[in-house]
Amino acid sequence: MHLDVQNLKSFYYRTQLGRAAQRAIRGQLLDLWPEAQGQTVIGFGFAVPLLRPYLAQSRRTIALMPGQQGVMAWPDGLPNIAVLSEETQWPLATGMADKLILMHGLETCENPGMLLDECWRVLGPGGRAIFIVPNRSGLWARRDRTPFGFGRPYSLGQLETQLLKHRFEPERHRAALFAPPSGRRFWLRTAAMWEGLGRRISAYMAGGVLLVEVSKQVYAPRRSGLRETVRTPLGVLEGITGAKPKPARRGPRSPVEESPGLARTGAGSPDFAAACAASKRRSLAERG
Repeated sequence: MHLDVQNLKSFYYRTQLGRAAQRAIRGQLLDLWPEAQGQTVIGFGFAVPLLRPYLAQSRRTIALMPGQQGVMAWPDGLPNIAVLSEETQWPLATGMADKLILMHGLETCENPGMLLDECWRVLGPGGRAIFIVPNRSGLWARRDRTPFGFGRPYSLGQLETQLLKHRFEPERHRAALFAPPSGRRFWLRTAAMWEGLGRRISAYMAGGVLLVEVSKQVYAPRRSGLRETVRTPLGVLEGITGAKPKPARRGPRSPVEESPGLARTGAGSPDFAAACAASKRRSLAERG
């Protein structure tokens, strides 16, 4: 289930709880990726609250938003970099992204497997991606007053298993949003304290969201003709090393093999009978 882009915009930019959540998640993201100098940064879902620190230093920044969610112009006061796209067919070249950020994209997608395959396609060799999803055991996934209360929440093991199936290698993990999802003044004022305390006590059980950094797995291509070439090597040195040995015979040769011309005569001819008698005498002499 996708939220409307206007609802997401109102939560993150017009409510104190949304701004506090934005600061907490962005702090963990910057701890993992402090810079993106000269790199291409792609965001999918509603990742625009996390992309602003990379606007000045990255080579290119693009914010993709799925059609079911809608799109808004972003950032304010600067040329627009937000693009409306299909969930599983991005208008980007293969291997284009150096860094990829997904927030409010995976847990609400109707085809998460196809979305992960598209992420793998767009991510370049050596690139990194961060998936931000609601924590299944956290408080934020149980309250539908925030965007993290919609879609499918994940545990750390569930998310890593799904990423491994789609050729991603988990590298590092973080959690955020340890304060309760409440707009009361006490919780908002002490949010920073709860963030620091939560990371020390239980980083993955109490956090409202999980951040998983992954790298792209690239396997060496297989050559179909290599194995056949090894099985039947070229006989380049046959003239130097000599002829290949012939297999030994297991028994005495028949009269027809000793005298190929007898194959053209009938079995009742005198020549055939004499050849058979001679072969029998030779065999008895070799055994004796």
